[in-house]
Order: sequence, then structure tokens, then C-alpha cells
Amino acid sequence: MSSRPLPTNSLAEHVIELGDLRPTLMRGLRLLLETAVVPTLLLYACMLTIGAIPGMVAVLGWCVFTVAVRMATVRRVPGTLLLVLTMLAARTGISLALSSVYVFLLQPIAGSVLMAVLFIGSALVGRPITMRLAQDFVHLPERLVVDERVRRMFVQVSLLWGLSRLLDAGMSLGVLHFGITAGVFSRGVFSGLLTALSIGVCAYFGWTRLHRIEGVTLRFGARKLVTCP
Repeated sequence: MSSRPLPTNSLAEHVIELGDLRPTLMRGLRLLLETAVVPTLLLYACMLTIGAIPGMVAVLGWCVFTVAVRMATVRRVPGTLLLVLTMLAARTGISLALSSVYVFLLQPIAGSVLMAVLFIGSALVGRPITMRLAQDFVHLPERLVVDERVRRMFVQVSLLWGLSRLLDAGMSLGVLHFGITAGVFSRGVFSGLLTALSIGVCAYFGWTRLHRIEGVTLRFGARKLVTCP
């Protein structure tokens, strides 16, 4: 199937419902705090006071505590939270077994590099991962998916995200030259801020590019259903 710009009249009725973004943003912020900022700052505080090993034990305790609180307060624990906390617990457990905070820091750096390779590679071959990910959150009509202008936008967003992951890995490695404590703090704070900024830049870039395509309307907010009496 060829990917080429579609006639304006074929896109005239396409409305992309983005839903209410505020709950999504709040859930994302809470997830970032629970799985990155708080555990890393907890490790950082312990390293300054009682040592790295107790700090990694505290991180494991935080993972268990977070899941327990979620289970006690909500009916269903989000799968994303369970996945990220499981990965954090495994990463901490490996670092604890090796008694090395460097292992704790190098694993996410390697993950950032791998993510950069995947996103940039998918963009270079013309099959951007971002297009598949976007369709998990919003419905994109088939005519938009095959339009080369839309595909070009997703390719550019994939490149942006991949470059941000390379920047994250380079920043984390660079800060390690100032010491392990600085590396832990950077991973918990600066990397989190860079990730949030990158998400904002990629979302704004994609929004502006889609907004320029005639006949495509992006609409925020949930659609209200009107029922007959």
C-alpha cells in the first residue's frame, strides 16, 4: 500500500479524539515519582547517612510498600506500575547481590542506549515505533496511518525521542565522573526531568505537525453522550 498525501476532501471528517489529558498526566507524574524520583532520592539519602547497601535494601522496601499501598487503596494495581517496579526491584536485587551501586546506575544507562537504538533504527527504516505506540492511546484512521505526512511526523518524533535517550545516557555517564553520589542524584532527578521534558517536546511537535494537515481535527476532552429521556 502506497503512502502518499491524501486529498483534502478524503480527510475532511477525520476527528482524532485525544480524551481528557489531565488524568493521564497526573497518572504519569505519580508513576514517575513512585518508580524513579522517590526510590533514587531514598538511595541518595541513605548513601549520605548509613551507606549504599542499606540504601538498596530501602529501595526494595519502597517497591513492596508502594504495591501494598496501591492494593489497599485501589481495586486494580496498574500493570505499568507493576512492570516498572518489578524491573526496579530486579535491578536493585542484582546490584545488592553484587554489592555495587555502579551496577544499579549502569543498567538504566544501558537501557537508554538500547531504547535510542530501537527508536532511531525504526525511524531510519521508515517503520517508527512511535506510530504503533500512539495507536495504543488514540484511534488513527487507516487513511491517516498510510499518509506520508503523518508517517513523516512519527519518524521525526522517533528520532527526537531516540536522541533524548542518547542525551540521557551521555548525561548520566558524564555525571558519574563527579562521583557515585552525584550519579545517583542525577539519575533520580535530572534524568526524570529530561524524560518529562522530552515527552512534552515530542507531544508538542506531533501536535503541531498533525494540526497543519488540512481536514484533520484534534479534539481534547471526553465526548459527552446525550441520552433521550
